[in-house]
Parts: sequence; C-alpha cells; structure tokens
Amino acid sequence: MTDKALHLEIATEASVGRLDELLDFIYSRYVASRPGRFINVFKTKMGGVPFLSFTLLDEAGYPALTVEIRGTQPLDIAITASDERTPQALLERVREDMVIGVQVFEEQLRRTSIYFAWASGKELRLEKLHERSSNRLFLETQVFLSLLLLLGSLMLFWALSGTGLFWLTPIVLIAIQFIIVLYSSKIVARTGDWYLTGENPRIDLLQIQLSPEEAARFRQRFQEGTIIEMKKEIYASTIALGRRIDCDSAGQVLHRYGLECRPEDVSAKSMDVYGIVRRVAESFRMPIPTVVVANTMLPNAAASGPSPSRGVVLITTGLLLQLEEPEIESVVGHEFGHLRGRDPLVIFWLTAAEFLFRFYVLFPAAPWLFASVLGYAYFIGVMSLIFFIGKFFEARADLVSAMVIRQPQVLAQALRKIGFRRLQMERVPSYKLQEWTGFDLHPPIYFRVDRLEKLSSLAEIKHPFLQSVRDVIKGFLAAIWRYR
Repeated sequence: MTDKALHLEIATEASVGRLDELLDFIYSRYVASRPGRFINVFKTKMGGVPFLSFTLLDEAGYPALTVEIRGTQPLDIAITASDERTPQALLERVREDMVIGVQVFEEQLRRTSIYFAWASGKELRLEKLHERSSNRLFLETQVFLSLLLLLGSLMLFWALSGTGLFWLTPIVLIAIQFIIVLYSSKIVARTGDWYLTGENPRIDLLQIQLSPEEAARFRQRFQEGTIIEMKKEIYASTIALGRRIDCDSAGQVLHRYGLECRPEDVSAKSMDVYGIVRRVAESFRMPIPTVVVANTMLPNAAASGPSPSRGVVLITTGLLLQLEEPEIESVVGHEFGHLRGRDPLVIFWLTAAEFLFRFYVLFPAAPWLFASVLGYAYFIGVMSLIFFIGKFFEARADLVSAMVIRQPQVLAQALRKIGFRRLQMERVPSYKLQEWTGFDLHPPIYFRVDRLEKLSSLAEIKHPFLQSVRDVIKGFLAAIWRYR
C-alpha cells in the first residue's frame, strides 16, 4: 500500500442522465484507445451510480496507479499509486487527463444542447453559441491598439508629409489612443448584453441536453424569433412567478415546442452574479465596478478601465454555466487584480513609450532601418517583448487573486476547465515554447496551473509583481531547456 493518492471532484455540465455516457466516453477515449496499458478494467453500477475503475501500467508493464470514477454529481475520482515508486508527476498527469476528458465530453455535449439564459428585468437576448468571444478585447486591447496605431501613423504620416505638422503626428495618435483607454470601460460594456445591479443581480440558466437527432430537428424547425418567444413563455411561467426552472415549471412550454422535458437531461442554475462581484470587491476593498454579462456560451471573464472606480467586469453566460460559484469568484478575483494594478494604463504607456522612442529617437538616428527588412524585424521583436512583459501582469493577477480570495487551487481548477484545449496542446514541447513567445499576454495554462497549485505560504509573498516577474522568467527558461 502507499500514501500517494489524489482525490478530486469535478462539477460537470453533464446531466444525471448523461453520467453513464460520460464514463463510457472516458473509457473509450482514455482506456480503450491505448491497449496494453491498462488492466483490471471494470465498469458497472453501484446502487444505481455508474462506476469505472482501471489500473494503469508503467513503461515496464508494472501496475503504476489505479483510477476509480463514480458517476455522481460532481464526478468523484480517486487516483491511488500502486507503491511509493510511482512518481507524483504521473498522478498529476492522470488527474489532468481526467479533467481534460470531462471537458472534451462537455464540449461535444454542448453541440446538441439547447441553452436559455435570462437576466431578471432585462431585455431577452438570443444566446450566441459559436461566435468568437471577446476574450482578447480587454487588457490586450492596449497592445492591439498599437498595431492599429502603426497603420494609423502610416496613413497620417502620408497625409501630413511635407507640412509642418508632420512631427506632431505621434502625439496626436497617442492622444487618440489615450482617450480610447480612458473610455475603454464604456466601450467594453457595450459589447455585453445585460447590466447587472443590486436590484437585478441574477442570471438564470437552463440547459436541455438532447440527442443529435432531437437537436437537429429543433434547429431546423425554429427560427430566432420563435426561440425568443419560447424564452418569454418559460420566463413568464417560472422566474416571473418566483418559481425554480425545472421540468415541472417549464415542461408545458417545452412540450408545446416539441421538446420533451426529461428531468435527467435538464440542468438549471440561478446565480447572484452581482453578489459574487460585490463580495470580491469587498475582499479587495475596492468599489464595485460596472457588471456586464455577455450572453455567449463561450467561457470568459475580463476587466477593463483606467482605474478601479471606472472599471468594468464582463462575464459570459458560458463561464457561469461551466464553472461553479467558488471558481467564478476566483476568476473574478483575477480580473480585479488587473483593475487594482491599473494594468490597461500601464500597457498603454508601455506601448506609447515604444512608439515615441521609435519615431523621435530611432527613426531620426537610423532612417535606413525602416527602409529594409530590419524594420519589420524590429517591430516583430519589440511587439514580442511587450507581449512577454504583459505576461508579468497576467501572472500577477493570478497571484493577487490567490492572495485575496485565498483559493489558489480553485483558480487552478477553473483555468484547467477554461483552457483544457491549450493544456492538451502544451504537452508538445514545441507548442509549449510557442505559447511563451507568441503574441499572447497570457502565460501558458500549464505554467499558471502548476504555479497556483504549488503556492504554499501566501503570507510570505511581499511583492506580487516582482515575484511574478521571477516566476515568468524561470518558466520561460525552463521551457527553453526542456525543448532543447
């Protein structure tokens, strides 16, 4: 026997009626796809609860660990090493495999699910399922504005060439960008669908998991206008009357539109989203920012604004659906870390300083540089550097959330769920290095998760930003070393 063991609970979107299917999916994707690596495979039902267990063999063919999965809600998973020689890293890897497996199953489930979301007292909006969410719009807006700044500068330089105003062009462009940054919270807020307040703080969600055939028939029969009417009728028969959304309260409406409401295939949530943001604001001792919800099923949360008092926090309904309340709170804490650090302003001044240096110092001193391919190389290099510096701020936001909310493990689990696809790809060393050097302000997910889970004494962290700088540089150098 051994003391090496991991126990985890994974809250899943899968309804009770789909838990057996979820365990079948894990078996087929993880066990059956690698013949010869598993023994003692056992799948049954215990007291009506689906159960799956298997033993993973190491490279030498000896039992390394045993996994036991109980199809409850949340999913109950125990991973136990066979003896002390089993590396802890292997247990962690299998845990990550289980989380990724659940998320991949949920992703497939969403393709045949019908979603409804309501904000009390707000205009009904149709759910957006497949459009790209605005997950790059917020802190990264300032960096991408620098790309627009380059295009705008070329056009303005051309228009003002030969005039005495030519050398004022950078100042004009930066002034325009600064105005955009000052009003970025209002710009971002307009990308959302609903403003939440203390009087109307809640979001209600309903997910109906259908078979592929049922989902295809439903989408063929009904247009957007019909779905909006359906939402109105469900709202009038449930939320407006103070009733919970379930098959008893919404079943008649669904039946009129050709949907059978099977309790085992329905999941519903009602969340005080404004209350979550308010609790985080109180923990940070900051004013409550504007709270906006975007009705898209892609999971995301973000913050923008030049200062905490003029900030906005945007959350998508997809994030509310996929994460549990403590996970949402930790993610919102990450966004408050950006607001408290005034990160959008810092990134703006960083890009503005580079632009002014390029125009007033580098261009006069070496105009030939920008008339050759070296000019492109300079721009790519300096933008890569700015994006890498941006990773310091993202890492600090993680650390600040852990220090204030005091749930680093919960934030790590939320990141696993949101970024499971990137976690998969980051297992390839070349992709892992690409994540460090690409045009993305976020460090790789594997780095963020591992860092959060290894936090031992939060009280010892005196300077979160300096600590984040050190951690990011160490993580980058380690990726280079492993790639070699």
